[in-house]
Amino acid sequence: MPNYDYIIIGAGAAGLLLADALGKDEFFASKSILVLDKDNKTQNDRTWCFWEQGKGSFDDLVHKTWDSIYVGGQQLQKSTSIAPYTYKMLRGIDFYNHFLPKVKTYPNITWIQEEVTDMQEKENEVLVTTPSQIYTGKKVFTSLYDASIPAKQKEFPVLQQHFFGWQLKTDQSVFNPGEATFMDFSVPQKGNTRFMYVLPISETEALVEYTLFSEHLLEKTEYEESIKMYIEEKYNDTQYTIQETEFGSIPMTCYPFHQHNTNRVFHIGIAGGWAKPSTGYTFYNTSQQVPKLVSHLKAGKPLSEFHQRSRFMFYDMLLLDILYENNHLGHEIFESMFKRRKASLILKFLENETNLWEELKIVTAPKPMPFISALFKRLF
Repeated sequence: MPNYDYIIIGAGAAGLLLADALGKDEFFASKSILVLDKDNKTQNDRTWCFWEQGKGSFDDLVHKTWDSIYVGGQQLQKSTSIAPYTYKMLRGIDFYNHFLPKVKTYPNITWIQEEVTDMQEKENEVLVTTPSQIYTGKKVFTSLYDASIPAKQKEFPVLQQHFFGWQLKTDQSVFNPGEATFMDFSVPQKGNTRFMYVLPISETEALVEYTLFSEHLLEKTEYEESIKMYIEEKYNDTQYTIQETEFGSIPMTCYPFHQHNTNRVFHIGIAGGWAKPSTGYTFYNTSQQVPKLVSHLKAGKPLSEFHQRSRFMFYDMLLLDILYENNHLGHEIFESMFKRRKASLILKFLENETNLWEELKIVTAPKPMPFISALFKRLF
C-alpha cells in the first residue's frame, strides 16, 4: 500500500489551496503528499464570489469586479456603493487552471484522479480506499461532505442555500456591468426566502441565478421557470442564449462540524464548517482558514484543537433559528437591513469583522421580536 505523510481528499478550493500552501512551504519539503479527486477539473463547474478591501491574492484570477450592488424587494429598490469593499467573481475553471498545474509541479506532491470510496482511521494511520488502490496516510484532510451527519440531529437547524443559474448572452444591451444584483426579493416568495442574483459581465452577458434559503430543494423545472419569468419581466422579454448552467447546494447550519476532527482526520471546506452559516459564502473564509491551518501544523499542535469560537456563530444561529421556523421572514429581515444600514457595514458584519457597537446597529435594523423569540428559545 502506497504510504504518504498527508493525503488531501478533494481538489476544490479548500483542497487545492491547502495543497499549494504545503507544496510551496519549505517546512513541508520532506513530507509526501497525495491529492485525490474524482474529476479532472477541466469544467467550469462553479463560481465563487467574495468581497474584500483593496488588492487581494486572487486578483489575477478574478473574472469580474463590482464596486456597487443592487438590493430589491417588495419595499426596497436600492443601488448602493459598497466602498471600501469590492465584490469579486472567480470562475472555477480559472482557479483550477492556475492552481492544479502549479500543485502538480511540486516534487513532493502526487496528483491522482480517483474517487474515494472509503476511509478508515486506525491507531497509527488512515486507510483511504479508491476503486483501484488503498492508500495510507499519517494525516488526512478531507473535503467530502456527508449531509446525513447534521441531518441526524435536532439541536442545530439545517437549511440549504440552493441555486440554479444560467450564464446568458443576450441580443440586446440590457445589463449594467457596473452593478451586481446582490439580492432581488421581488420574485414570488412562496413561503420561503427566495431571490435572484445577477452578475453582469458586460451589457449583453450575465450570470443569472435563482437562489433560495430553505429546507428542501426544488425540481429543476421550477428553478428554470423562475429564471425565465424574471428575465421576461426585468429585461423586457429580451432574446438570449444559455452558454452555461450552474447548480449548487450549500448547507446553512451552525452544526459543530469540527467535533468530528481527530488528530489524524481533519475536515476542510464545507465539510469542516467553513461556509458562513447565514449566507453560504465559503471561498473567502476558506482562503483565510488555510494559512491558519498550515501555521497550526508547523507549530506541531494536534489537529483536533484547530477551532476558534466566535460570537458571530451565535448571530448566525439566531437567524437560522428564525428562518427554520418562519422561512418566509427572510426577505423582510434582509430588506430591512439594507434599507436602514450601509451596505458596507452589512458586508463587514457578514465577514465577521465588526465590533460590538457595529453589530448592535445590524441586529437592531430588522423587527426585533423574531430575534428576541429565537434568543429566548436558545437560552431557555
